[in-house]
Amino acid sequence: MRQIVLAATLLLATTVAGAAADSTLVLYTSQPNTDAQQTVDAFMAKNPGIKVDWVRDGTPKILAKLRAEIEAGQPQADVLLIADVVTMEGLKKEGRLLAYPEAKVDGLDAALYDKDKSYFSTKLITTGIVYNTKAPFVPTSWEDLKKPEAKGLIAMPSPLTSGAAMIHTVTLTGNLPEGWDYYGALAKNGAQASGGNGDVLKAVSGGDKLFGMIVDYMPIREKAKGAPVEFVFPKEGVSAVTEPVAIVSTAKNKDAAKAFVDFLLSKDGQEVAAKMGYIPARADVALPAGYPDRASIKVLDYDAAAALANDVQNKEKFSAVMSQ
Repeated sequence: MRQIVLAATLLLATTVAGAAADSTLVLYTSQPNTDAQQTVDAFMAKNPGIKVDWVRDGTPKILAKLRAEIEAGQPQADVLLIADVVTMEGLKKEGRLLAYPEAKVDGLDAALYDKDKSYFSTKLITTGIVYNTKAPFVPTSWEDLKKPEAKGLIAMPSPLTSGAAMIHTVTLTGNLPEGWDYYGALAKNGAQASGGNGDVLKAVSGGDKLFGMIVDYMPIREKAKGAPVEFVFPKEGVSAVTEPVAIVSTAKNKDAAKAFVDFLLSKDGQEVAAKMGYIPARADVALPAGYPDRASIKVLDYDAAAALANDVQNKEKFSAVMSQ
């Protein structure tokens, strides 16, 4: 009898160990494909008992997919790694995120994660000014884009199609003394808003436009490849999206999801982000080549909850101001 009990115990232990070894985490992310693969590979190297299946698309499409699955009663994602906190704030209010009070947030500024620990920023992707090296002057301030020499030469992503661009718009209008009048002045100076950040980079690097508003890593990467562009962190400060990570409340593999969150917030995980060319969220991890000292980068205040509540009005305001 004792042998039978021992054999059953060993069988159960083997089954549990096998399940752990075959544990699969489902990640939905808006990271570029190459970055997503690097993130997943680094995590699995540190957690060999966990396999990651991942789906990549833009944040709006990822959200639409998740909502369709929830509607059908079959949500698949365990964890989300998407562009902005506004989306996460909305999901939190709907009860779609699982709080993780034990998350390892040592080394992170409290402003970089939700007070209830429902989502956590993993990096800083700021928006500043890109200029072509043939530009008539070197911009140092947001106000420089209002100069006559920049008339008709400014490109910017549209907040109507880019979440990061809307965050940038709300941040600037909330922090610059002119508020929405700043964008009115840009419109009068011939600034054009269309497409996304990639379109801005193409226009400025190609010389069709000589100035642009853009996320930091794109021109910094392209400059390293020889493109005739420079990136400026304006003296007033920059907006930032933080690519937050969160566990879905319906996650089937919560333990693996928690391990993924902890990895992204760890020094090892943050160094992976830095190697990709992003500003890491942790202050104890060095910035990538091409960036100034962290202390010289001023990130402007941004209220995600207010931006979520006023999203429709902000889009309507932008459309009205830029079409004047």
